[in-house]
Amino acid sequence: MPKTLSIGTSRLPDALDRFEAAWHLTTGRSAPPALQRLVFADLPLLLKTLTPARWQLLARLRSDGPMSVRALAKHLARDYKNVHTDVAQLASLGLIERSGAALVRVPWDAVRAELKL
Repeated sequence: MPKTLSIGTSRLPDALDRFEAAWHLTTGRSAPPALQRLVFADLPLLLKTLTPARWQLLARLRSDGPMSVRALAKHLARDYKNVHTDVAQLASLGLIERSGAALVRVPWDAVRAELKL
């Protein structure tokens, strides 16, 4: 089954509404499937975090499969330190996973974005 991550921007009241809806779904029923969602406070923060270079890194890692950060830097023709920093940031957000033997990978088949005005 394809794994999709939803990303977007949201204000605190929207997040509270989503929590309330999820709470009501679980009342008296089995738990709903886990929602894979990454939310940023606003569009400037999203764009600062998911830069074109980081997006290229994600796409390359997804297409080529798991590899070391050093190999990824070589494939991207980028400085190792910068790629390492980007991988650490993306891993902290859950966009990249670390696996055995110091490999990193993208666990998502697709990323869906929703941007509210």
